[in-house]
Amino acid sequence: MRADEKLSLRLLDGAAFYGLIIITILTAIPYGTVEPWSIAAFEIGTFFLGLLWIVHGFLSGSWRIPNLNLFYPLIALALYAFLQSLSWRQAEVAGTKIQSAISADPFESWLFGWRLSALTLAGILAARFTATTSRLRLLVHLLVLVAVLSAIFGIIRQATQHEPGFLLPYLNSGGGFGQFINRNHFAFTVEAAMGLLLGVSLLGRGRREELLVYLSAILLLWVALVMSRSRGGLLAVTVQAICAISLLIESRVRSRARGPISWKKSAAAVALIVLVTLGTTIAGVAWLGGDQLTTGVETANIEMGQVNLRHEGTRRSDIWRASWRMARAHPLFGAGLGGFWAELPAYHDASGSQTPQQAHNDYLELFASGGLIGAAILIWFVVILYGRARSIFREQTGFQRGAAMGAILGLVGIGVQSLVEFGLHVTLNALLLMILLSILSLDRIDQLPQAQAHRSGAFN
Repeated sequence: MRADEKLSLRLLDGAAFYGLIIITILTAIPYGTVEPWSIAAFEIGTFFLGLLWIVHGFLSGSWRIPNLNLFYPLIALALYAFLQSLSWRQAEVAGTKIQSAISADPFESWLFGWRLSALTLAGILAARFTATTSRLRLLVHLLVLVAVLSAIFGIIRQATQHEPGFLLPYLNSGGGFGQFINRNHFAFTVEAAMGLLLGVSLLGRGRREELLVYLSAILLLWVALVMSRSRGGLLAVTVQAICAISLLIESRVRSRARGPISWKKSAAAVALIVLVTLGTTIAGVAWLGGDQLTTGVETANIEMGQVNLRHEGTRRSDIWRASWRMARAHPLFGAGLGGFWAELPAYHDASGSQTPQQAHNDYLELFASGGLIGAAILIWFVVILYGRARSIFREQTGFQRGAAMGAILGLVGIGVQSLVEFGLHVTLNALLLMILLSILSLDRIDQLPQAQAHRSGAFN
């Protein structure tokens, strides 16, 4: 291969990887990318990077497809959304042509398919072009940096904002946190970064000065999360901490680094950590949250149906009940991915003054929108994820193992909060999820020779 061809490959490789870094940073700014124009910009940028990958593959003669096992269910879900959007019958009512499709809103299902395709492509690109440990470190630190800057912005905003608009026009005083309009969406970003920080701190075998930086970032994110008053976020991060200690004990048992450890002692240690973590959570809430979080608990009682106010049907119990009715009415194919909002009013027993747009439970919404087929795709994903998580200890070492374990912890936190929220509807949080999956999908790279990395097209 000529020198100019090698240079072209390296430039394309660097453009694809660092372009993804830039897209991730830009996606975080406009409310986490929730408006149509910003979502469209994200999709265009991601598909452009995919085009660079295609050109790179043709020039190099090798695609070097990454491990796609974790992405196959997502690809299937995107294809399913496109299928739901197709019109299979057309009728004319009162002079108006009406097209029938599986989805209650075929256009939204079509958009859902494109959005998920772009997000999945971003995850695949991250797995494909993260070919060295230095790039993996950059990717991990990018996620942490996005969360830390969001936390700092949120703390400053909460301390100083007194009028509507704070750099971004839709950020109202007393509403949301950081650059997010909904405070719970900020918690999803924290969970992705917190998982990685716990993983690389406990299992990454980093230098002491790195550990101090990681612990400082953990403390900052914890304080910001408490200030955001996200109850689901606090619960999710608590579960992450418990799982992190459990993984650390498992690692010690497997490696025998400190001698044999009996399972009874391991179970006792985990139980102790659970009690300490819960105690720390309660103390932190009392110290930093105080009255605000007490009000949040009272709000939770209302949302779960223990307190009756004017019946607008916006309590979580009302929304979940309506979502379950919708799921039972469309058991096989669902009401359409992206079409949840259009179908829900038929099953929502309320005054009609407010119509929920999401189920506040991503699993229930997937079941209602995708039916048994959507649920089967979710189970497929969970099975693959479980198998991949079990193989981490055997296949990876050093920083990469810490990052992989951190990715698992990040997914655990996101999975827990998704029981009561819809943060993955925000493009930034969905993108962070894809990057966590890409970190888990990486083959062992911590001992990859630099020459081999350059032959495969890597450029640092």
